[in-house]
Amino acid sequence: MALCPDYAEYFPRLEAVGSETLRELLLSEARAGRPVRVLVYDPHLAWALRVARAAGVATAAFFSQPCAVDIVYGELWAGRLALPVTDGRALLAREALGVELGPEDMPPFAAVPELQPVLTKTSIGQFDGLEDADDVLLNSFRDIAPKEAEYMELTWRAKMIGPTMPSYFLDDNRLPSNKSYGFNLFSDGVSCMDWLDKHSMSSVVLVCYGTVSNYDATLLEELGSGLCNSGKPFLRVVRSNEAHKLSEELKEKCENNGLIVAWFHQLQVLHTRLSVVLLPTADGTRHWRQLLVVFLLWESHIGQTNPPSQSM
Repeated sequence: MALCPDYAEYFPRLEAVGSETLRELLLSEARAGRPVRVLVYDPHLAWALRVARAAGVATAAFFSQPCAVDIVYGELWAGRLALPVTDGRALLAREALGVELGPEDMPPFAAVPELQPVLTKTSIGQFDGLEDADDVLLNSFRDIAPKEAEYMELTWRAKMIGPTMPSYFLDDNRLPSNKSYGFNLFSDGVSCMDWLDKHSMSSVVLVCYGTVSNYDATLLEELGSGLCNSGKPFLRVVRSNEAHKLSEELKEKCENNGLIVAWFHQLQVLHTRLSVVLLPTADGTRHWRQLLVVFLLWESHIGQTNPPSQSM
């Protein structure tokens, strides 16, 4: 996807081409004697459900967001909430949520629908035809959000199957080699693991900017200068398509106590030497409350080209 796509053109085109490509794939697999039994699809691509049903293939919708986010968009789809959703008091009163969410905790496309109208429509549209899916799966587990999990189970037939991560990082030794998802959106020839191994536990600051967030050069430069001046070891992840925003002077300065890479294996890195993690977030801070490592977050919205008025 381009850095700043025209979503109004992109999503209809994705549905038109994606629907036909998926239909052809299902048919070709059936002709080859390898019929697809179940299609697990991202609900943002609700058209995949219709294509699969037309081909006689069972479907399972897989929601990767936190339960609270799913509940907000689901209630909007059902008409039990109206835009904009500025807080979670109504949901708390109906026992859909276990904690009260304030304005800063709400999903951005529900709280500020004019931010990206097309993405607001797509987020709410995740529930389009969901009643026709054979299964509804959530990347969560009951202990982390019991009230929210119960509501999703009762309202949308959801099943908690999370956390969906390689078993190695869940202290499950039955499959010692199960350390990755098998694919990555980005790649980098520079490995940071050897560099991390040279530092003591809980000593490295990690700074990364997500897979789609955009930040202006001034913000990146100021944050980089702060990291360099801190004198603390840091690992900074700047995507290759954003690297041109960093000055050569800053890159050279960072070599003294930091490492800049275009991509990193998140699970392996978070499992090692970190003390502080600085991340952009689009869904508030509550979802990190169970973690012991210190997280510093600043608000970011998909497709945002200007930095927020307060970076932290």
